[in-house]
Amino acid sequence: MYTLGVLTVSDMGAKGQREDTSGQTIKDILVPLGFSIARYEIVPDEREIISARLSEWADGGEVDLLLTTGGTGLGPRDVTPEATLAVIQRPVPGIPEAMRQGGLRHTPLAMLSRAAAGIRGSCLIINLPGSPRAVQEGLEAIIEVIPHALETLKRARVEVHPPH
Repeated sequence: MYTLGVLTVSDMGAKGQREDTSGQTIKDILVPLGFSIARYEIVPDEREIISARLSEWADGGEVDLLLTTGGTGLGPRDVTPEATLAVIQRPVPGIPEAMRQGGLRHTPLAMLSRAAAGIRGSCLIINLPGSPRAVQEGLEAIIEVIPHALETLKRARVEVHPPH
């Protein structure tokens, strides 16, 4: 159906000092819905590395949906939104707005998320928080619209680049 890239942003995870439970939560939710994992990696909270990976995966054409987890809070090393905004071509602000609204039903801390979302080429990139619970709540808030968004991007890709 659709291909998925999961980029976990965690200094400790990148060093092998923490298990990636948030990235696994993304896989546990989306694989049963028909998504296939095309790319997966854990990277440190470094803006240049995050941006490079997002660009590489989106431009490679093998990922329809690219989800990040981690680095969306208020800490000085939380740079995932900035890395994302640096590489997207068009923002999709309604997605993080919906995730924050959905999260507020569970905790007032949801309003502290700085998550971003947008399009690069025909790839939809969405930042999710770093905790498994927040990942689940965030995906619950947006999962209904993801297939429509991806189908729209796929259709636009065909219209812009028709087969020879």
